[in-house]
Amino acid sequence: MYKDFANFIRLNKESLLEEWMAEMKKQTDPQIMQITSEVMYEETSKEFIDLIVVSVTEAGSAFNEKLDDYAEKIVHLGWSIHFVTTGLRVFGLLVYKAMRNEELFVKRAENLEDDAYYRFESWLSSMYNQVVTAYANTWEKTVSIQKMALQELSAPLLPIFDKISVMPLIGTIDTERAKLIMENLLIGVVKNRSEVVLIDITGVPVVDTMVAHHIIQASEAVRLVGCQAMLVGIRPEIAQTIVALGIELDQIITTNTLKKGVERALLLTNRKIIEKEG
Repeated sequence: MYKDFANFIRLNKESLLEEWMAEMKKQTDPQIMQITSEVMYEETSKEFIDLIVVSVTEAGSAFNEKLDDYAEKIVHLGWSIHFVTTGLRVFGLLVYKAMRNEELFVKRAENLEDDAYYRFESWLSSMYNQVVTAYANTWEKTVSIQKMALQELSAPLLPIFDKISVMPLIGTIDTERAKLIMENLLIGVVKNRSEVVLIDITGVPVVDTMVAHHIIQASEAVRLVGCQAMLVGIRPEIAQTIVALGIELDQIITTNTLKKGVERALLLTNRKIIEKEG
C-alpha cells in the first residue's frame, strides 16, 4: 500500500538525509549535539531514514525488532522523545514537499481512498505511533533497570572487620527504601555473622519521626538475630531534632562519627585499636 513512498525515499535518500540533518540541527537542543559526536549523529540519522523505509518493506516482527533496537540506541544516546517526534514530523514534511514537486500527489478520479496524500498521512501517522510506543517502552524498561540498580546500591551492608559490618546511608529514606534497609540488614548480618552493625546516617539530610521509626525497627530486627545495632554519624542538628520529636533511642548505641562507632564496635567484640610506636 505504501511501497511507492518507500521507493521514493530510497531513490532520494541522500538528498533527503542532507536536508533533514540540516533542518534538524536548527531545531536540535544544543545538549544533544554536545553528547553526540558528528559521526554518531550522522550514522544514527541514516539509520532513522533506513528504518522508515523498512517500515514498509519489512512489516511485522522484522520491523518491530529493528525499531526496538533503534529505540534502545537513541534512549542510551540521551535523545528526547520530543527530538524524535520532531525528527519524524520534519522528515515527513520534506518527503511530502519533494513528492509534491514531482507531482506524485495526484487524485485518482474523485475517490479519496486512492488519493496519495491521504495514504501518505495514514502511513506517517502509523509510523509516528509505532516510534513513540517503542521509545516509551524502551524508556520505561531503562528506568526500571536503573531503579533496581540504584536500590541495590542505596542500602549496602559492608563487612569491615570480622564480626563488624557497616551500612552507610545517603539521601532521603522513604518507606520503600526503609524496607530495603531492613531486608539488607537482616540478610547481611546473618550472612557475614556480624555481632555489631553500624548504621551510618552521616549522609542522611533529614531525620524525622518516620526515619527514626524505621531505624529503630531495623535495630530491633537485627537484635533478634543476635546482633547489636549502632547508630553513627549523628550531627548536632539531627540530635536536636531527635530530642525535639521525643524519639527514644535508649536501646541503640549512638556516636557522632563513624570512627568512634568503629572503636566502640571493636570494644564490644573484645578488641581495640593500639597505636604502635616507631
